[in-house]
Amino acid sequence: MNVTDAIATRKSVRAYSTRPIDDEKLTVVLNAARLAPSASNRQEWRFVIVRDLKTRKKIAEAADEQTFVGEAPAIIVACADTDGHVMECGQLCYTIDVATALAHIMLAAVELELGTCWIGAFDEKKVKEILGIPEKIRVVSVMPIGYPADPSLVEKKRLTLDAIVKHEHW
Repeated sequence: MNVTDAIATRKSVRAYSTRPIDDEKLTVVLNAARLAPSASNRQEWRFVIVRDLKTRKKIAEAADEQTFVGEAPAIIVACADTDGHVMECGQLCYTIDVATALAHIMLAAVELELGTCWIGAFDEKKVKEILGIPEKIRVVSVMPIGYPADPSLVEKKRLTLDAIVKHEHW
């Protein structure tokens, strides 16, 4: 599979098989995150891998009671060990850098026949308490990962290129 195919076939998975993820596959997706670019090569991303069922269920509760989050065989809790550095353009580094690393995870997962779902609806304080994450660390996303219960492709509803692309000026 090439990157273009992974982008075209990636979908947000909200129902997972109970099949566990091989350690090797999890290492591949985490290495994809490690190799992502970051502002000034700061590499502020940090990841907590959660496989324990009781802990996954607690995280699902902290994620607005989205039960499917806890039903995935693993959850990647994406964090940032940041000093709050702001780039010259005015954007915080860590939010963009962690998002880029997670995009790498999502695409590597597709190649390995795994599914993911970006979760932004969660109580950061509760997730930190559940996992013992230090106060200074930011939790950016909670991402369930596993084999999709339904591996079929879905049609993506996206705006046309003409609607989103301007050439030379706005």
